[in-house]
Amino acid sequence: MANLDRYLYPQMSAQRIIPMILWPVSLLMVVHRSVFLGVNGDRTDDFKPVYAAAYNFLNNLPVYGENYDTVDPHYLYPPSGTLLMSPVAVIDYERARWAFIAVSVVALLICAYLLTRMFGYRLNSWVMPTVLFVFFFTESVSHTLIFTNFNSFVLLGMLAFLMLMRSRHDWWAGVPMGLTLAVKPVLAPLMLLPLLNRQWRVFAFAIIVPLVLTAVAWPLSVDAEDFIARTVPYLGEARDYYNSSIAGNGAYFGVDPWLILLLRIAFVAMAAFSLWFLYRYYRTTNELLWMTTSSGVLLCTTFLVGSLGQGYYSMLLFPLLMTVLLPGSAMRNWPAWLGVYGCMTFDSFYSERWTSFGWMVEYNKVTYGWSLLMIAVFCSLLFRWLDMRADGVADGQLRPAPTTARPAAEPRNTDDASLSLSK
Repeated sequence: MANLDRYLYPQMSAQRIIPMILWPVSLLMVVHRSVFLGVNGDRTDDFKPVYAAAYNFLNNLPVYGENYDTVDPHYLYPPSGTLLMSPVAVIDYERARWAFIAVSVVALLICAYLLTRMFGYRLNSWVMPTVLFVFFFTESVSHTLIFTNFNSFVLLGMLAFLMLMRSRHDWWAGVPMGLTLAVKPVLAPLMLLPLLNRQWRVFAFAIIVPLVLTAVAWPLSVDAEDFIARTVPYLGEARDYYNSSIAGNGAYFGVDPWLILLLRIAFVAMAAFSLWFLYRYYRTTNELLWMTTSSGVLLCTTFLVGSLGQGYYSMLLFPLLMTVLLPGSAMRNWPAWLGVYGCMTFDSFYSERWTSFGWMVEYNKVTYGWSLLMIAVFCSLLFRWLDMRADGVADGQLRPAPTTARPAAEPRNTDDASLSLSK
């Protein structure tokens, strides 16, 4: 009977089982989110104002004449972005929207592959289908396709920027960053990374690309001045709808301005410490961990303390989430992933029985998720620094041994948030 075991109980490793499960599930999720939910659409249509602006641009009509007092999606891209988006209006609206969804899905598939390769895994590893599953499981990716937003291409530009910057292709690294800034400058905080890493050419080219596109687009737009006069002031306001930033959330719930200001200052302070610690101790020892964690800290802080933070921006935090595969990751604790659930879940918390409570949870989940994620990363890094300082190694040098014997302090386990966050 023992000889039959290899037939009756064939051995299979987890590295084979995980792809066997997740590849078919992930691919069907891609089809569901794009072909069904994406084409169906929803009450919000981010593509409609983009198509209208592109059509007006191609036909020499005003682009920036919207009424910003309404809660409908508005066209907020600069003239350089209008130039790049103008080809979508060459065909009719419905086919243009379907094509945009299809290209967005292709961009997301490329993003999943690039993220897998960035962290040293192959296409046939268990990581690729896992990344793909996580992508299309989230609200961020799902609503990017359903609302037909530009975020997929922003994520693609971000990953290309980080990978080219890390491989020291400085001129090329500035191109994807510059293209995203020309359309949607949500990645602008990441410009701090090449400055800190002294990669000046990356920074220079990322600025040159949108400037050149603006120089071309400006005379072609009949009302480019209105972008400065009308749209830029609106972008600086913290609107009280579809806004998960601290200011937007506070305005919606009537929070006192002093408390909003205090919270914004607190998260900026947490980000400043986190960026300092990462720069000092990881930039030269683990550049991948430094770049991906720092990018997540910069973007999450911007979402929280800026004037506008929308839930589907969370997809730009995928590189931060992937650091959980690296030793030393600040994501190796459960509060961080509770925060990830809050800002990325596709679950709805509206309740017919507990109406007020469900409504409050639904409208706060993204803000709370970003906040908890930032706090978890900050505390993880802070406890490491406190342990290093207590042991006399914070400056890179060991402190002289004490003359009187005493029990060695047990270091905090920063991978165990139940221990770390209780101290």
